[in-house]
Amino acid sequence: MKAHKNLILGIESSCDETAAAVVADGRSVLSNIVASQIAIHRDFGGVVPELASREHLRQIVPVVREALKQAGILLSDLDAIAVTRGPGLIGALLVGVTYGKVLALALDKPLIAVNHLEGHVHAVLLEAATTDRQPVFPALCLIVSGGHTVLYGVECAWKNGTSHFSYSRIGGTRDDAAGEAYDKVARMLALGYPGGPIIDRLAEHGNPKAMRFGAPQMKGNTYDFSFSGIKTAVLYHLRKHPEFQPEIVAREQALAHGERSAEALRHLSRPATLDLLASFQRAVVEDLVTRTLAAASHQGVRSIFVSGGVAANRELRTTFESQAKRDGLQVFFPSRALSTDNAAMIAAAGYPRFMEGQHEDCTLDPVANLPLA
Repeated sequence: MKAHKNLILGIESSCDETAAAVVADGRSVLSNIVASQIAIHRDFGGVVPELASREHLRQIVPVVREALKQAGILLSDLDAIAVTRGPGLIGALLVGVTYGKVLALALDKPLIAVNHLEGHVHAVLLEAATTDRQPVFPALCLIVSGGHTVLYGVECAWKNGTSHFSYSRIGGTRDDAAGEAYDKVARMLALGYPGGPIIDRLAEHGNPKAMRFGAPQMKGNTYDFSFSGIKTAVLYHLRKHPEFQPEIVAREQALAHGERSAEALRHLSRPATLDLLASFQRAVVEDLVTRTLAAASHQGVRSIFVSGGVAANRELRTTFESQAKRDGLQVFFPSRALSTDNAAMIAAAGYPRFMEGQHEDCTLDPVANLPLA
């Protein structure tokens, strides 16, 4: 007999991670397997959609098998299959959706379509379920990653004995996502891919006040974001100061020989470079935190969620925690393992839909620009 009432297999393939997880009763993670494609896309400085799709095809079966193995269950033990429908790369999404449909049909199990962005909300709730701190709804969620920078209002109500979530879009990026800006700046400075983690590590050694990037002035919705201007300011600074070029060449050579550690790249970086990185990061973090807290005040919420790959950023976490506390707000992050794309969050987001009977049939198709609200 199963130890849990409801076992949901989550499948995530929206971008460059092939992931599968088993979550019990919407809150207990029994397994969470992620096959990363960073090594494949690293030489291109970003995700190549066709290569991503091919790698998903290669990884999807062994990743699902490993998720079941680590959870200690069989396919027949599952109660439902939850799969990311969108948003994301259409070819990558198609792999996960198709495999999810095949499993659901073969096993005669319910198929649940999940919005990837809603998954990031539930990554926070999965983490909160392991602590004594519980969020108060309505809440505000900042989803910040390489592909998304968006603010949502989150409502939670009880319906037929289970939680029902609804969302309202408050603001979002008008150009580059925050994580995308990190990747582009890292590419300019030959720091490798992905750019976020390495810039975060190197910025610790620089002066964040060395350069001042002006905050974007947003016409219309002041809760929108824009990071293209900050990225372009870095580019113009490098063009204006050719003395950066020799060390960029040195780092390019180091990357070509596999020297990718933060320590190795730091030794090839002048103080001026570390100051530039620290100042860039400070500008991005200040903009994310300032606009989110302003939106929280306007919406009258008491809880803020911060999720997505950039939510693992050290400075973003510490700044949010200190400033939210000053404003009397609670801020919730997922663990670093649940910050990046994963399938546990997809299974968790699928649970309320499963309980409400929101099941799909085999006509389900992926949607690259699937809206959450």
